[in-house]
Amino acid sequence: MSSEEAPDKSQLKIRFFTREKDESLHVQDTPMYVPITLKRYGLSEIVNHILESPTPIPFDFLVDGELLRTSLQEYLTKKGLSSENSLNLEYTRAVLPPSFLSSFNNEDWISSLDVSRDTDNKAIISGSYDGVVRTWNMDGKVQKQYSGHSGPIKAVKFISNTRLVSAGNDRTLRLWKTKNDQLNNSNATEQDDDEDVEDGKTLAILEGHKAPVVSLDVSIPTSRILSSSYDNAIGFWSTIYKEMTTVDPMEEIKNPDNKISTAAKKRRKLTLKDGTIRRRAPLALLESHTAPVEQTNFDINDNTVGYSVSQDHTIKTWDLVTARCVDTKITSYSLLSLVQMPTLNLLACGSSARHITLHDPRMDSSSSKITQQQLIGHKNFVVSLDTCPENEYMLCSGSHDGTVKVWDVRSSSPMYTITREDKSVKKGINDKVLAVRWAEKVGIISGGQDKKIQINKGDNIFKQ
Repeated sequence: MSSEEAPDKSQLKIRFFTREKDESLHVQDTPMYVPITLKRYGLSEIVNHILESPTPIPFDFLVDGELLRTSLQEYLTKKGLSSENSLNLEYTRAVLPPSFLSSFNNEDWISSLDVSRDTDNKAIISGSYDGVVRTWNMDGKVQKQYSGHSGPIKAVKFISNTRLVSAGNDRTLRLWKTKNDQLNNSNATEQDDDEDVEDGKTLAILEGHKAPVVSLDVSIPTSRILSSSYDNAIGFWSTIYKEMTTVDPMEEIKNPDNKISTAAKKRRKLTLKDGTIRRRAPLALLESHTAPVEQTNFDINDNTVGYSVSQDHTIKTWDLVTARCVDTKITSYSLLSLVQMPTLNLLACGSSARHITLHDPRMDSSSSKITQQQLIGHKNFVVSLDTCPENEYMLCSGSHDGTVKVWDVRSSSPMYTITREDKSVKKGINDKVLAVRWAEKVGIISGGQDKKIQINKGDNIFKQ
C-alpha cells in the first residue's frame, strides 16, 4: 500500500483526508494504492492502522461529497471512471446504529410528539387520537394531561415548561398552562399514581380554521404560532392570548344572515360547555394553497419567514410581516411533511410518492431544477421529519410503512431503518408511524398506530 508500488488493474490510487475537528484523527496527506475491491470496512481498517488507534474507530467515506455505499470498483463503474483515476476519500466518524432504548404505552394512536427545551429535565408531550395531550417523564410516567379537545389531536408543541399548544380535528388550537414546572414523583406509590397526574388548564381556545388543524410550529423569540389546516389555510397566532381579538362564540348563531347548518349549530352549542374559556381569533389567515396544507414551519434563522407544504404539490414561502406568499415551488406529488436543514440551505419534504425531496428555498422557482435531490427507501407516505441535533447532514423520517429511517443527505439511500419493537404490531395492520422527533439528550422518538412512544438511540451518535 505504499506510494511507490506500481499500479495494476486491481489497485487504485487514493488520498485520505478529513474535516474532523479532532487533530488526533488526521492522517498524513500522502497518496497510496489500495485494493479496488475494498468497501467501507476495509478502508476504515486502513485509516485506523495509519492512525495507530488503540481502539478502532468506525469511519464512513465520502467521494465528492457523496457517501460511499459500495466497493471502490463499483463506485468507479457507476461513475464511468477507470482504475487509472485517483480518488480523494474524505473520512468521517461513522454514526452508530439507533438501537432500541425503551417504549411507553399510550391509550390510543399517537399523532404527534414534542420534547421540552429544558436541558436538565427532559419531558415528552404526545397528542393522541383519544383527544388527550399527555406529558411524560423519561421513565414513561404520565405527569400531566390536558383534556378539552372534542376530537383526535393532530399536533402538539411546547411553548415553555409550563405552557404548550395543541390542535386537532375539532378545528381549534388550545393554549394550555400547568401549575408546576416538574412534578416531584419521588414519594409516589403505585396506588396513588392517578392522583399524581396534574390536569392542564386551557388558557384560550383559538378559532378560525374551518377544517382539521394538522400541524403547529412555535417561534419562541417572537411569541408566534403557525398552524396548517385541511381548509387550505395557514393560521398565524400569538402564544399570548391578550394579543389576539376576542371571539364571541354565539355570534354565528345570532347573525340571521349566516346560513348555518343544524350540525354546525349543535357543534357550536356543544363547545359552549366551555363557556367560561376565552376564545381568540387569528392575527392573520394565510391563503394561497388550493388543497389541504400538511405542514408549516418558521424559518429557523428568520422568524419573519415561513414555509408550508400541501397536497396541492407546492412548497410556499411566506412573508409573515405582510402575511403574503412570496414564492411557490411546484413539485409532482402531494407533500405531507417538512423540515428545514438550515446550514445546508435545504428544505426536506416528505411525499405521497414515498420519497423525501430536498429543495433550496433560495432557488428561483422558474428554474427547471426545483428538486436538488431525492432520498429513496420508504414504501409508503412519508408523514413526519426531523433533523439530527448533532449532525447538520442527518435527518430521520417516519412513514406509514411502519418504519423510521435515518438519513445522511450525502447519500440517497438510508443509513438505518428503525422498526416497531412491540411484538403485537402486525405489518400493514397497526404499524403506521405518524410522528417522529430527534431530540438532544433523548434520542429518536416515534409514535403511531401501535399506541407506543418508542425511543431509539440518537444521542451521542458517535459514541459506543
